[in-house]
Amino acid sequence: MSDTSTLTKKDFTSNQEVRWCPGCGDYAILNAVQSVLPKLGIPKEKVVFVSGIGCSSRFPYYMDTYGFHTIHGRAAAIATGLKVTNPGLSVWMITGDGDSLSIGGNHFIHAIRRNIDINVLLFNNEIYGLTKGQYSPTSPTGLVTKSTPYGSLDRSFSASSLAIGAEASFFARAIDTDPKYLQEIIARATAHKGTSVIEILQNCVIFNDGAHNWTTDRASKDDHQLRLEHGKPMIFGAERNKGIRLNGIKPEVITIGENGMTEADVLVHDEKTPEPTLAYFLSRMRAPEFPTPLGVFRAVEDSTYDEQVHQQLEDIRLKKGQGDLKKLLFAGDTWEVKGDQNHA
Repeated sequence: MSDTSTLTKKDFTSNQEVRWCPGCGDYAILNAVQSVLPKLGIPKEKVVFVSGIGCSSRFPYYMDTYGFHTIHGRAAAIATGLKVTNPGLSVWMITGDGDSLSIGGNHFIHAIRRNIDINVLLFNNEIYGLTKGQYSPTSPTGLVTKSTPYGSLDRSFSASSLAIGAEASFFARAIDTDPKYLQEIIARATAHKGTSVIEILQNCVIFNDGAHNWTTDRASKDDHQLRLEHGKPMIFGAERNKGIRLNGIKPEVITIGENGMTEADVLVHDEKTPEPTLAYFLSRMRAPEFPTPLGVFRAVEDSTYDEQVHQQLEDIRLKKGQGDLKKLLFAGDTWEVKGDQNHA
């Protein structure tokens, strides 16, 4: 087993040529993961990256760890099987908005529902990049692409609402243009026991450049980003004078100091409440009416499916003893199939 105290970013960098378009946000995510892993104290041989299909899914090739490049939308199924059969592994699922929210939607929501102890990084560039620019489930209505030349008619899917609707025990959002903050969020996710989902707003410079400009533009990002901090009021803005409050069951933006509004009126973030309603409110906050929430929406403790499976097996062994596969196969009714002696 490798000495984790001497690991560096270089130890997690493979010898493969990175083949993403110049300027792609995937580079920043790769750099963040390779920078965080040496600090976690996990031996390299215990780390596995599993991906589906898409630009993001090249990821396992660039990590000097074990990895699986699987099939479209099925990364969650492979990651689930891997973690359940070998719970000592640190399993990472790398996916995109098309891979997980379209063909892979079923596997994605049920991995979350079961609370498998895996780390999910969902790259969201709101486009199908690998297949050259078709609209994806998260593309905004009206987006003109090669597959929607007159504008998409679909309502866009919210990765955050979907994950929290499936009651993800950990959900966070980060952006590719803030590598330090991205590393902080990844570290938080890896410390969580259960399914951790990070939606990473990522830019596709070729087919959907500027999709997240509202959130990432340097000149205005302070007014368009809400950095969530547990136990602190949801205040944002260049002058730190704007906040979020609940008006009945509807969140709204207020300006502190106007119309009698004070900091006491601002909603306080609670990532640890078992009830997911607050996190769901945050998931429905969209531009331009609201700032984009970034950080940890929800982080609650819950039992994990992989842990429960092994506990159940141990309980049964204690009651019935070690299983016998041969005995199981020949239990109950059996048949002996013979050839047709009368067949010419």
